[in-house]
Order: sequence, then C-alpha cells, then structure tokens
Amino acid sequence: MALVNENYLKLQSNYLFSDIAKKVNSFKLTHPKEAIIRMGIGDVTQPLVPAVLEAMHKAVDEMGTKEGFHGYGPEQGYPFLVDAIIKNDYAARGIGIDAGEVFVSDGAKSDTGNIGDILRQGNSVGVTDPVYPVYIDTNVMAGRAGALENGKWSDIVYIPCTAENGFVPDIPLRRIDILYLCYPNNPTGTTLTHQELEKWVNYALANDVLIMYDSAYEAYIRDPDVPHSIYEIKRAKKVAIEFRSFSKTAGFTGVRCAYAVVPKELNGFTLNGEKVSLNKLWNRRHTTKFNGTSYITQRGAEAVYSPEGKEQVKATIDYYMINAKILKDGLQSCGMTVYGGDNAPYLWIKTPKGVTSWKFFDTLLYEANIVGTPGVGFGPSGEGYLRLTAFGDREETIEAVERIKKM
Repeated sequence: MALVNENYLKLQSNYLFSDIAKKVNSFKLTHPKEAIIRMGIGDVTQPLVPAVLEAMHKAVDEMGTKEGFHGYGPEQGYPFLVDAIIKNDYAARGIGIDAGEVFVSDGAKSDTGNIGDILRQGNSVGVTDPVYPVYIDTNVMAGRAGALENGKWSDIVYIPCTAENGFVPDIPLRRIDILYLCYPNNPTGTTLTHQELEKWVNYALANDVLIMYDSAYEAYIRDPDVPHSIYEIKRAKKVAIEFRSFSKTAGFTGVRCAYAVVPKELNGFTLNGEKVSLNKLWNRRHTTKFNGTSYITQRGAEAVYSPEGKEQVKATIDYYMINAKILKDGLQSCGMTVYGGDNAPYLWIKTPKGVTSWKFFDTLLYEANIVGTPGVGFGPSGEGYLRLTAFGDREETIEAVERIKKM
C-alpha cells in the first residue's frame, strides 16, 4: 500500500491562478463576445529579442552537427553562462561570486520551491504578507506550516507589509529559522532601500536566520537607493541564498532559465549544532534531481549579456515600465490609491472602501472585462487590494485605463 504525503491534503483545493482561470472561463461562456484584457498572471507578452533568437538559432544548428552536438551538460550550468552571470550581474556591482556558487535551473519558481528539500522539516518559517503563494505552499507540502486557521498557517510567521508601515516589514517578535524576502516585491511592486535590507541581513547574522532572497524583478529597478542584489549588503553571503530569473527580464517564461546563488560560506546546522555547507547540499540535490537546462536555452540566456542583448532587453523592460506608468497615472487620475509600478511591473491597487478583493475582481471582470489578481490570494494582508501587471501590450494597457475610467 502506497501511503501519500498527507501534507498535500492540507493545501487549499486550488492554486490561486487556477481559481482565477475558472472564473474567467465561466465569464467567457456567458459573455462570448466580450474582449477580455488579461492583467492578472505575470506573464510577458513581448517576443524574445533578436540577439537571443540569433543565439538560439545558432545553437540549434550546432546541435545538428556531429562536432557541435551537446548531450548531457553540467547540471550546474555551462561555464559560458555561469561566467556571463558572474561578470554582468555581480562583478559589475563589485560583488565577488565564485563559479561553484551559481546553479542554473529551469525557473526561480522551481528553485524557491525545491530549496526546501535540503532543510529540516522542523524549521520555523517567516514570510512577508502579502506573499508569493509558492513560498507558503511548498512549506505546507514539506510539513512546516502547521494547520490553516482563519486564513493563516499556524506555524508560519506572517510579517505584515501594508500601507500603514510603508510596505516595509518589521522584525518579527517570534523566532524564525528561514525568512523569505522578494524585492522588488511580488505582488505589491514595492521595494526596500539599502538601509532597510541591511537591517534584515544584520538580523539574520545575529539570529542564525537563513534568508531566501527572490530578486527576479531586479532588472526593473529605477531608484539608485534600491539594491539589485542582497549581496550588496556586507556579510550577506553568510546568511542568504539569492534567486534570479530570465523569465521577466528577457521574456523567458516559455523558454525557462534561471539561477540560484548559494554561497560557499553559507552554513546550515545539524541538531547537534554542527555546521553543514548548504552549497554542498544543494549541489548534491541539484545533481540528483535535475539534469540541467538545455544547451540551446543557455546559449539564449548568454546572449542576454551581449552588448546587443543588453540594449534590446533594456528596451523591452522600458516598454513594460512605460505601461506601468500609464496604468498608475491613469488609475490615480480616477482617484484610486495605487502602490508599486515605479521599480517593478506590478501595481497594487486599493479597492474601494468596503469592497473585498474578490468582489473588486468580479467588478473589474464583469464591468470592464479586465482580469486582475485579488490581493487576498497573496495572504491576509492582501485583503482590500488587487494586483495588476504591466506585462500587456501597449494598446491593451491604454484600453484598460479607459475602461476603468468609465466604470
């Protein structure tokens, strides 16, 4: 008899975006002629840039020759991509990263979920609230979350990020072992300054806390006081794992490529207090459960760092950030309260007084035919908000603003 992991049975029946899809499909059945503008799921719409396409085409041609064919590659990533990552994402900012600390993968979502494999079930977990659902759901699967009580998991420490505290999380009163931070933030689109992030690094150093730092949206940062990497903070390599992605940076949502940085000086502990290298554990997990990202994909990712690739990718990012400005300016002109959108492609909209997140979602869908994401789906502190993304086409972004103005 095969026994199941009963932690999976604790999960809510559907993933947030599955619930949204069901509501949208129901609307389409009853309103087949209405043109829906989708601004809910954070998927990109602009095509891959020419430099990436050229590199991937060249790699495909190589694979068709005996001399250029590539079979299994190194699970950690080909040296050509790892070197490009280190040179451009870290050395250019004065950060020293060793090649053995970079692990190329198929997505930051996969990495942030899978990293829990190397950590003991009994660890206490802290998350900012609202939060990207994957951080919580994967800890539920691992048995670290406890029981769901009034919308919160009993063993998860929720750290509110609301308008009242400027969306800057406060140090929790309750002890935690693992802390998830995502900046620029998904879903609120807000950021931490260098000083605010330094506070968390110092807290982690003083309390032996492991920080999971998701910086998937760092390429959208415009403010010079906002750090692009947690390793810009002194001694952060002793306490933090950083996750990066090519999905939103270079349009790789359908291609799949990302990487995690696990510093060699970063340690976990046994029950006896013995230090254990998390780099070695992650490498063992990575080589056992992952066969590596494809050669073609990695050549495409490498091209992101070429002079042409940098220019072209920047143009795409600028396109989305102009969308964000159009949305923010337009919604604020209607008297709506909007956060984010300045250093991130997400806008966090306050719902009208007394209107719940899901009610506002329904209103937008049925009255403006616009799909957003209800804030409560990201955690209790998300109630009373709705997230919109700036990843749409320009024409649809402008149209969305006009529709909302008419509501």
